[in-house]
Amino acid sequence: MRRGPAGATAWPNVDLGETSDAAFAQRIGALFGARPILRAHREALARADVLYARNLDMLALAHWGRGMSGSRAALVYECLDVHRFMTRDDPLGTVMRGIERRLLADTSAVVISSPAFAREYFDKRQAGRARTLLIENRLPWGFDYGARPITPVARSGPIRIGWFGNLRCRRSLRLLLSFADRFPERVELSLRGAPARTELGNFEAELAGRTNVSFGGRYAWPGDLASIYADVDLVWAGDFHDPGANSKWLLPNRLYEGGYYCAPPIAPSDSETGRWIDAHGVGFTLAEPLEETLPAFIERLDHTQLAQARARLASTSSDVFLQPKDELKVVFEAARVQA
Repeated sequence: MRRGPAGATAWPNVDLGETSDAAFAQRIGALFGARPILRAHREALARADVLYARNLDMLALAHWGRGMSGSRAALVYECLDVHRFMTRDDPLGTVMRGIERRLLADTSAVVISSPAFAREYFDKRQAGRARTLLIENRLPWGFDYGARPITPVARSGPIRIGWFGNLRCRRSLRLLLSFADRFPERVELSLRGAPARTELGNFEAELAGRTNVSFGGRYAWPGDLASIYADVDLVWAGDFHDPGANSKWLLPNRLYEGGYYCAPPIAPSDSETGRWIDAHGVGFTLAEPLEETLPAFIERLDHTQLAQARARLASTSSDVFLQPKDELKVVFEAARVQA
C-alpha cells in the first residue's frame, strides 16, 4: 500500500491502494479493499518463496493471501515501529496484541530495526512467540551515496542544527524553537522533510518570523543527503512522539545518514538512540529535563568540540552506517529454514 498518489516503481508493482496517516478505520477498510486485488494475483502469491510484510496491516493481508492462494511461502513480519495501540493496557491494546499473537503463530521471522523492540516489547508482550532478527536502519546496500567527508573542513559562525525526515514530534519542535529563540545569534535550525499534519498541523506558522529557522521541504533520497548533512553541525535525533514506548526504543534513519556524512547526532541519554550514540562514541547525549540541559549544552558548545565529534565519526568504520550486501539474503534464508 502507499501514502499519497501512485508513482513509478523500480519493480513490478501491484498497487494495493492508499492509506492515510493516523486513520485507523480507513486502514481497516483499505485492507478489505485490497483482498480482491490479491485474489486476482493469487498465482503470483502461490509462486513466492517469501512474503515480506512491512507492518502489522500487511502481515494480516499476507496471512490471508497465503491461505487464499495455497502458498507455502515463509512469512516475514517487519516491525520498524511499535504502534502505541500495541502497548496500551486497555481492551483495545489487548485485542491488538491478540491479533498480532495469532499472526505471529504462522510467522517465520520478525525483522526489527532496534534491539529495544525485542527487549522491551516482543520479549515482554509476546514472549516466546517472535523470532526476531535485527536489521538496523543503515543506508541500504546498492545505492551511490558519494564519498564520506573524512577530512571535515573547519567551520565557524552560528551552530547549525538539522532535524530531517518524518517530522512528527511536537516536543522536539518546541525544544528546537525555544533555544533558537534563546540564542538567535548563536544557533540556526535547518528543518527538512515531511511534517506530520496530524501532529504538527500549523507547522509553517510556528516557524514564521524567525530569521534563524528555515524549512526546506521534502528532499530527494539519496541524492540530497550529502548536501543537507554537509550544511549542519549537529543532527537532532531525539523523538518523543510516543514517549513511554516506541520513541524510547527506536533507532532513527538520521543516525546512520548523519553518521555516514560525519554530522554528529544529539539525543536524550535515556533512550535507545542515546545508548547507541554512547556505545559508538559518535555524538552527544543529554539527560532530562532537556528544557534545561539542552540550552546549557548549546551555550558551552564550540566549533572545536564539533570538529572533534566529526573527526570521531570520520574514523568510525562505514560498516556502522552502511548495510552489508547480503544482510537481507540472510533474513530470507533464515525465514525459509523456519517455515
